[in-house]
Amino acid sequence: MRKISSKVALVTGGSRGMGAAIAERLAREGADVALTYISAGDKARTVIAEIERTGQRGLAIVADHADPAAVRAAVERTVAELNRLDILVNNAGIFVAKPLDALTLDDFERTVAINVRAVFVASQAAAAHMGEGGRIITIGSNLAERVPMPGLSLYSLSKAALIGLTKGMARDLGPRGITVNIVHPGSTDTDMNPANGAHADAQRSLMAIPRFAEPRDIAGLVAWLASEESRCVTGAGLTIDGGANA
Repeated sequence: MRKISSKVALVTGGSRGMGAAIAERLAREGADVALTYISAGDKARTVIAEIERTGQRGLAIVADHADPAAVRAAVERTVAELNRLDILVNNAGIFVAKPLDALTLDDFERTVAINVRAVFVASQAAAAHMGEGGRIITIGSNLAERVPMPGLSLYSLSKAALIGLTKGMARDLGPRGITVNIVHPGSTDTDMNPANGAHADAQRSLMAIPRFAEPRDIAGLVAWLASEESRCVTGAGLTIDGGANA
């Protein structure tokens, strides 16, 4: 039985990796799905084809999440073309890893713009269209809660900021029946961080279960948060990292 039939979702950064897995899983659960991408048009089209194979509608939108106007426009286009918006998954983000003395102000501003400001802008725009049962789900990182190695100051800052934003929005939107939660993945087998990469063994050494997650693992948790089964969960952070932060 499909858990989110007749819903419309927007997944930012949905053309590959975790974003693609989330978009495809939400479609299999019965949602029409829009996604944003910035350059991987071929991959976005592949994801849309998978969405449509489930019988759901798909929509790919080019949007640079460093541009607040583009983020708002993506939300408005989703509503205009798919007629409503029930679920927002804030997945788009960038990863900058450098020692503190090597970070530039441009690194800081771009990271915060995409990883934090875009989440705020998209959530504010999406919430204006949501009613009872709306869902805002943000992809954070287990590195927001624990920083086990150097070079992660800026990235961890950006993901930690999302915890406060999530809790605050949960309070603001709770009276309207909208839940707001954050998922904190750990090491996940994607193009950006492959399970056979140069640093993979070091990451596995931190885990209680020494195995990289697959994107579908993250997608499953997001799908649950998007469903009616999670209606009493809000303002929460759910960590899925093989016990690396245990």
